[in-house]
Amino acid sequence: MTIATAVPRPETLEQPWPTGDGVRITGVRAITTAPEGIALVVVRVDTNVDGLYGLGCATYTQRWHSVVSFVEEHLARLVVGRYPGDIEDLVRLARFSGYWREGPVTNNAISGLDMALWDIAGKRAGLPVHELLGGRVRAAADTYIHAGGRTIDETLDQAEAFLEAGWRHVRLQVGQNAIGTYGTAPRSLDPHPGAPYPLGWRQGEYHRNTVELFRAARERFGDEPEFLHDVHSRLTPKQAVVLARALEPYRPFFLEDVVAPEDWDHLPEVREASPVPIAVGELTTSLQDAARLVTGRGVDLIRSHISAIGGLTAARKIATLAEFSGVRTAWHAPGDTSPVAAAANVAVDVTSPAFGIQEGHVYPDAVHEVFPGTLSIEQGWLTPNEAPGFGIDIDERAAAAYPAELSGHDAWAAGVRGLDGGLIAP
Repeated sequence: MTIATAVPRPETLEQPWPTGDGVRITGVRAITTAPEGIALVVVRVDTNVDGLYGLGCATYTQRWHSVVSFVEEHLARLVVGRYPGDIEDLVRLARFSGYWREGPVTNNAISGLDMALWDIAGKRAGLPVHELLGGRVRAAADTYIHAGGRTIDETLDQAEAFLEAGWRHVRLQVGQNAIGTYGTAPRSLDPHPGAPYPLGWRQGEYHRNTVELFRAARERFGDEPEFLHDVHSRLTPKQAVVLARALEPYRPFFLEDVVAPEDWDHLPEVREASPVPIAVGELTTSLQDAARLVTGRGVDLIRSHISAIGGLTAARKIATLAEFSGVRTAWHAPGDTSPVAAAANVAVDVTSPAFGIQEGHVYPDAVHEVFPGTLSIEQGWLTPNEAPGFGIDIDERAAAAYPAELSGHDAWAAGVRGLDGGLIAP
């Protein structure tokens, strides 16, 4: 068979050892779409077998153009002509070839390749990916969902609707009088009189509102539901401990991202002083970052976005490390996680003894249209597809009807400031 390539290839990029069959990668490209208004990047890996291709998630919403360029101008020339079953070798090659490595652009691109190769492996075997990982240790993954409103009552009304729909875990966020409020719209845009930046975020107001939110939630719903909260990297290590202790009577399931990555060295002391479980890792951008959080005894739950650390191969390694370190997994998965990555998350969830909880997202109809096979959460539970691979496809004609645009995150982040006008970690 003849395998066409778009760029010259050094001999060292050819298949380095014999394989049992002649299946080869013939193309790698990125597909962008935004059916929910959030830019998604999916990598498609084609082979010389008719109808055999794989899909992987490479979504880095804030810098998706860079990921597309990386996939199509660098990854493709490395792997076209190679056997798709050599997943570990191809992922390592993609990582080492740039010499300067790691970071969200590199690792999202690699993740797209990695997941697509696992998808191909499942299709070749006629098995869902979770069976390739050793099979299930649980029937489904329990999820949490997000409730957020401008006021405490609005947040709790949303939480009540989720609880009535079957969820057992709900993340609670409430607005502030600030542009930088996280997880919900600002409660109001009334300026703080006399402040250099009248719409600034205030730690004291945030602390009081959050404690009152959890007090009101327990008063309204009792002890049974599990409630979570995302600090979004806003606090100093000492402030994080103070908040955790203030929330102790209301038993949060976990506090997420209590300090910025620049302060992760302090996580062991924060965790030791906190009576509330600490979940961190959304901003890890390499397998090594995530591994250090797990082994450094600074987290109770690891929260990595698996596309940002290199894909399913990396996530499996972190889950195994967590299992032997007394840490649980809680993979990041909001709307900037494509349905392909959501399926990869669940494949790890149902096969890992270290599973803790899975972040959930309810995809609208447009996403199901673009991605046939998209998983749906039923009464708070996520169950993997039984189709070969991940069981997710993409309708490229439908995808083209929802073009990706530049993220609005940059403009939002520019407004996350204190009353004095100084930038705060968004």
